[in-house]
Amino acid sequence: MAEILAGLSAVLAWPVLGFLAIGVCLGAVFGALPGLTATMGVALLTPLTFWVSPEQGLAMLLGIYCGTIPSGGIPAILINVPGTPASIAASWDGYALTRKGQAGLALGINALASTTGQLTSIAFLAFLAFPIASFALRFGPAEYFGLTLLGVSLMAGVSGGHVLKGVLAGTLGLALALVGLDPMTAYPRYTFGMSEFLDGISFVPVMIGLFGLGEVLVQISDRQSAQVSAAAAIGRVLPRIADAKRMARATFSGAAVGTMVGAIPAAGGDIGAVIAWEQARRTSSDGDSFGKGSLSGLAASCSACNAAIGGGMTTMLTLGIPGDAVSAILIGALLIHGIQPGPLLFANNQAFVFSIVFLMIFASLLIMVIGILGAKPLAKVLSIPAPWLWAGIIVFGTVGAYALNNAVTDVWAMYAAGVAGFLFRKTQIPLGPLVLGLILGPLMESNLRRALILSRGDWWAMLTRPILLVFLAATLLSLLWPLVRARRGRAKRSQDTIPDA
Repeated sequence: MAEILAGLSAVLAWPVLGFLAIGVCLGAVFGALPGLTATMGVALLTPLTFWVSPEQGLAMLLGIYCGTIPSGGIPAILINVPGTPASIAASWDGYALTRKGQAGLALGINALASTTGQLTSIAFLAFLAFPIASFALRFGPAEYFGLTLLGVSLMAGVSGGHVLKGVLAGTLGLALALVGLDPMTAYPRYTFGMSEFLDGISFVPVMIGLFGLGEVLVQISDRQSAQVSAAAAIGRVLPRIADAKRMARATFSGAAVGTMVGAIPAAGGDIGAVIAWEQARRTSSDGDSFGKGSLSGLAASCSACNAAIGGGMTTMLTLGIPGDAVSAILIGALLIHGIQPGPLLFANNQAFVFSIVFLMIFASLLIMVIGILGAKPLAKVLSIPAPWLWAGIIVFGTVGAYALNNAVTDVWAMYAAGVAGFLFRKTQIPLGPLVLGLILGPLMESNLRRALILSRGDWWAMLTRPILLVFLAATLLSLLWPLVRARRGRAKRSQDTIPDA
């Protein structure tokens, strides 16, 4: 108890709270601007923390981290442009709610579900850090391959009823993921002799183009300015009690999935959000509404991508292994301040660990307040005349794509993806599977090849690893479940058509 109180008293100092508030506000800005990720924000501001105390410096960095991910859902909901990669799944239902005139409610759910996910994962960090981290430590290349294979198998679920088209789009994403240097031999593949493609095709510019520029082109071609103005109705911000009860299971299950996936190094909130969204869709009695403005679907995705924060911090603090790119930068910041993450941190500096826990709690509560109070002012962006809104999306998308790597190639990739997104929408090809394949493709390929190298080419030895078997079983269930559900639906319809005797 003394260590807990010492950690809390260190956090309640006004300079620490001030740095935390600055960090959360900066994180909200970074998340709301497409292309500016949490990794970029933490990396840019880490040098500014070298001349302050560890508590003050970490307060600002954690504020940026905890503020960026929830704010990434704001542009995803309002203009269908995910602010961060983790917010991709939030756009599926969030933007549909905006088109229905419920932008305020969507932003409110994003704020509440994001905070729920963060607080749930922080509780895991405080009470179950070592068990979660020890489980994550068992993951080798074979287990990572199983996890990514499970993610790829969800392509059918995120296809919105167009399964064949979704699989084709996902295959295209996997093919695009092959562009660049071979992950094992560094041999150029599909670069056509152009050095600009040696680093591969970055998924952030592709994501901005598919969802943002593609939507702009569709609205211009369909002359949807009148529809955009109609969608500017904000509506209420906080969900009703009945809606909150319906979303509760999806929210907490998303938080659990996001925490566990986030604790696995290199997994991240984008994978956790997709898995949680699909899991919520399959267990929901109203699964057909997912992707069309489902409150539960939005809550599950927002909760999961934010819960990955606590999961990644758990692995980083207990084992010294970064759970994602942001926690890798945080390890460097801690080392500069003379703090070594790992098991000894919990034994020798427990008060500092509890300071981190309290900082994350305060940051999550502060971003929730900002999200709820700012929902209506933010939603008024939809009242901007459509041509000005389209121009703003194109400008911010171009700046975000270029700022990622300072490369013009990324800008051209964004424009090419925008044209592809326009054509995909016109032909009713879902966009989610393509982005999913582009994100998971490199992870799946590299880990499969590493696992085969370790097993000396013995497929049987690799496939019989216990954790991998669990993922393979889940993948098989993921592929068979749509068929089982369709068969049940046909059987129910046939029974309904039988006349009563």
